[in-house]
Amino acid sequence: MRKYSLKLDLQLFSQEKTEQATPKKKAEARKKGQVARSADLPGSFIMLFTFMSFMMLGGFYKQHILMLFGNLFEDWLLMDLTAGNVMTLFNDVTTQLLLILMPIFAIAFVIGILGNIIQFGFLLTGEPLKMQLNKLNPINGFKQIFSARTLVEFLKSVLKLLIIGILVFMAVSREWETILVLASLPIQDIFSFTAGLTLKLGIETGAVLTVLALADYFYQRYEHGKSLRMSKQDIKDEYKKSEGDPLIKGKIRERQRRMALARMMQEVPKADVIITNPTHFAVALQYDASKMEAPKIIAKGMDHIALKIREVAKESGVAMMENKPLARALYERAEIGDVIPPDLFQAVAEVLAYVYKMKDRVKS
Repeated sequence: MRKYSLKLDLQLFSQEKTEQATPKKKAEARKKGQVARSADLPGSFIMLFTFMSFMMLGGFYKQHILMLFGNLFEDWLLMDLTAGNVMTLFNDVTTQLLLILMPIFAIAFVIGILGNIIQFGFLLTGEPLKMQLNKLNPINGFKQIFSARTLVEFLKSVLKLLIIGILVFMAVSREWETILVLASLPIQDIFSFTAGLTLKLGIETGAVLTVLALADYFYQRYEHGKSLRMSKQDIKDEYKKSEGDPLIKGKIRERQRRMALARMMQEVPKADVIITNPTHFAVALQYDASKMEAPKIIAKGMDHIALKIREVAKESGVAMMENKPLARALYERAEIGDVIPPDLFQAVAEVLAYVYKMKDRVKS
């Protein structure tokens, strides 16, 4: 019973998602559109840079606003509307409005894209747009409404409203005396004061919201990494899928070794001599003076493979020579298919000369 409980605990521990996500899982999540991002960051950037553009392009906005309202109050109100000049009036108003709004739209478009790119890079996927029936499950929807994530989002919204309220209160408090006497000031001064206060408040609010959005981005990165965590068993399963089952791979490697050994044994009868240790090493050499510059190793082995080489050589009538240092040197310093090392030419030549001499004696 105790062993069973220990085994169960180990299984439960292996299922705990305590490991960082592998690059493969991160890549798969990214393809599905599951990335760490803060929805507030692009919006806060747009607000901040839009108000900053009012400061940098103030002359441009002032010129076109004056042109719009100047024409309206000086010319258009006194104009006799006819079928011919209505379209001219409409085109003039539309042009001035577009010239005023175009920088704002351009900034919002560019900053909105950059606000997402700096979070997760360039990503174009249609996976989030695919219909998923589990999203229609009312139980899952109810769980999401009362989840910890929803609570965090609610607290974030409350915090942003509270901070914006404090900023507005502080800005109005600083200018309260001026606000009280606005009614007695000229229209131009009222407009300048209101525009300056709005601009200052907008930049302050945008800066604070940007800081909060950056904090939210790092929180989202933490939550995203936490949601992708894997258990030790998940990592093992992924490795098996990507690399193959180790048991199957081991069987494949074993079969490949057997096939290589069988091919090597088929070459042993072609050898001119087998140099042995005598029991631990066996190296089969082949030499054809008309085709080869030096003797070549066509088979080699140690222990039971060496024994198999000697058995095949004996059955095929291949000569065997015992030379312990030469057999070890050939085995360790050259692979199958290689010619022998140059410094061993002399020793191998003596062995081959002796073998050829013995063959000639047998023939005679």
